[in-house]
Amino acid sequence: MENKRLFLILLSAVILLLIPLIAMQFTNEVDWDFTDFMIMGILLFGTGLWCELVMREVKPIKTRLIICGAILFALFLIWAELAVGIFGSPFAGS
Repeated sequence: MENKRLFLILLSAVILLLIPLIAMQFTNEVDWDFTDFMIMGILLFGTGLWCELVMREVKPIKTRLIICGAILFALFLIWAELAVGIFGSPFAGS
């Protein structure tokens, strides 16, 4: 069961990375380079692996949900900063 869940997490990350790759074939609005795919891949795989670690090690379900929610929130904050620079940090190119 645990290995199946890990496989689904990694498959989900790959499918999410395929969305901009396919969109780049049809429009010039999506302009990702290799670095963009690497950074997003690291973010997605890292988030998935951290949540998997929490699912394996933390027993109370409420605690699991809180920790995984915090991990997902951090992912969305980093993603938003890299995409549009909502905080104006050097990571966003500001």
